[in-house]
Amino acid sequence: MSYRPLSRPPMLRPLAAALLIASGGGAMAQSAPPATELPAVVVQGSRAGDLEPVYAGGQVARGGGLGLLGTADVMDTPFSTVNYTSELIEDIQARTLADIITNDASVRTTTSTGGFGEDFQIRGFSVGTGDVGMNGLYGLLSANRLPLEFVERVEVLKGPGTLMRGIPPNGSIGGSINVVTKRAHDEPLTRLTTTYTTKANVGTHLDVGRRFGENNEWGIRFNGVVRGGEASINDGRQDLGLGALALDFRGQRLRWSLDAIYQDDEVENFRSQIGFAPNITEIPTAPDGRIAFYPGTTLTQRDKTIASRLEYDLTDNLTGHVALGYRDNVVRQVFPISVNPATLARRGVDADGNFGVMNSYYDSYSETLSSDVGLQARFDTGTVGHALSVGVTRMSQEAGNAYSPGTTAVSSNIYDPSPLPANASVRNSMRRASETTLDSIAIADTLSFAQDTVLLTLGARKQTVKTESYSTGTGAKTGSYKADAVSPLAGIVIKPVDNVSVYGNFTEGLTPGRVVGPGYANSGEVLSPYKSKQYEAGVKVDWGSVTTSAAIFQVARPSAQEDGDFYGYSGEQRNRGLELSAYGELQPGLRLMASAAFTQGTLTKTQDGINDGNRAPGVPSRTFNLGLDWDTPWVEGLSLNGRASHTSSTYISDANTLSLPAVTTFDVGARYRTKVAGKNVVLRANIDNLTDKKYWLASGSFATNAAGRSVMLSASVDF
Repeated sequence: MSYRPLSRPPMLRPLAAALLIASGGGAMAQSAPPATELPAVVVQGSRAGDLEPVYAGGQVARGGGLGLLGTADVMDTPFSTVNYTSELIEDIQARTLADIITNDASVRTTTSTGGFGEDFQIRGFSVGTGDVGMNGLYGLLSANRLPLEFVERVEVLKGPGTLMRGIPPNGSIGGSINVVTKRAHDEPLTRLTTTYTTKANVGTHLDVGRRFGENNEWGIRFNGVVRGGEASINDGRQDLGLGALALDFRGQRLRWSLDAIYQDDEVENFRSQIGFAPNITEIPTAPDGRIAFYPGTTLTQRDKTIASRLEYDLTDNLTGHVALGYRDNVVRQVFPISVNPATLARRGVDADGNFGVMNSYYDSYSETLSSDVGLQARFDTGTVGHALSVGVTRMSQEAGNAYSPGTTAVSSNIYDPSPLPANASVRNSMRRASETTLDSIAIADTLSFAQDTVLLTLGARKQTVKTESYSTGTGAKTGSYKADAVSPLAGIVIKPVDNVSVYGNFTEGLTPGRVVGPGYANSGEVLSPYKSKQYEAGVKVDWGSVTTSAAIFQVARPSAQEDGDFYGYSGEQRNRGLELSAYGELQPGLRLMASAAFTQGTLTKTQDGINDGNRAPGVPSRTFNLGLDWDTPWVEGLSLNGRASHTSSTYISDANTLSLPAVTTFDVGARYRTKVAGKNVVLRANIDNLTDKKYWLASGSFATNAAGRSVMLSASVDF
């Protein structure tokens, strides 16, 4: 099995695809010069190619992008990765990123459909949508929710991805998520899809792709979505307008791509998170999933992104690339806060579900410029093969906001919420709150020994973090820091036989310090950056049509959370775990996706040692997923699918006095492929949360009521 660590980054992966600080490839040649001579250096170079091929069953790909390390087969990488395909996205009718990445038991969503935004957890650590890369570049996608109609692949790397992809804007260290945008295929495509989601939310999606030129060098792909109507909350509404245009050119030596994306989200009565009062001894039962705690909330979000990537084979053996992307984002929302009705001080829900609420406005904006420049090469020194990459990245972002609190509060209850009280009489204008610049320079080399049966990866990324915070009231600077650090990586893959890979890695992640937001006594303070470390070892076995894997890991980092009216670091969180997974095709027409994760999240070095040894809040000790997709033998074109997911109980306080119960949910679906008037037609029906389970989703010390049963119907026609 040949190793392709730099193997062809999706040719046209665009979007400024960028921070793929790496890519390229071909098979590695082995040549041994005479012992009396200096070893010859033969550069074998990189050249962009197609996406990694799909694996048996079509739900996942054989490999994916690893930033600086290029693209590679999962059996050749010293990490835990999974790469979801557009086929799976379509077949389960995944609406947003949360619907697809939770197919792995190591990944859980901590917010719910129809909320303010989407946040995830990988290996027990938070990963926000704002930290998702697009074609390798950070900062170019919506920080609230990411629709998938313009996405070809979703690549998930478990553990810190700092060396491979640089520092994510919000410093997520549990894992790294990258989406690959759609490109025109060689075959023309004109597909119209209509959708219906309970309750009364309807939409239309147009997907058109064409290639032009003597050798199909030029490509254009357009995805447009209009969707709206009552969503999964009583008297709620969720509207989406999306336009994504992708252009590309693929020549013999030159490859170029450009992506332009516009996203307009409008939500009424979004599903909110809420905290619990510190003195309660029991968590109230989760309310119905259609209840909005704060009736009258609104959220509008507009994102405009443009990005481009140019890649050129300087020689047959050496490839350079440059990528650049820009995003403009504005969010405006009615932003209620749970408080003590008498004093307006922050206070959560009591054991009976009672709380007070004060209304407010919270508006924000951000402007982000993200770039990446790199070189990739292959060469041999004696009998040792090399896949060498160097890269430089920069992401600069200005962010601002306006917080306009109300002056009155009303009493409410999570089971029967009261209308929001009067809001602030004046809605303040947004002003600059922070400026952040993340610079890095990286180098990595994958050395190949013994005919590619031993692959050793060594690398390091030097990163500089510069942040300045400003008062949105006076404009005065309130804090700043500039720090740099080197994040090393060492990984090894050993193949005792062709279909078995034993691997291990050590890597570090760097998280920039965040600016403390409104509502805290230290609002405006810039927290210091911090490092995290991961140790991981595992084994992967490709049985031909099914791949299985097992991994053990440890990730540790400082813990940032609320401490009374302050927000800051408080001790360390150390997560240790075991992950098991299997995916592929058990037999022709029967596809499997199964996984389990056992995680021990532990608090250490807490203040005065009071919570040392306690379980980390929000981290389940056991999670399980089992998904099957079956082409029925009795009706040609009919397929059935289902998924069961289990998450064990979790604590939501450092003291481990409050916990949320375990939950098991079931999703089912069916699709029927046929022809009507000579046109390919696919009818799909899916039901999420089949039993209408009522449960909480935890995010640190906050929780939200999960969405209830949802029915999704769609019809796709290829013209």
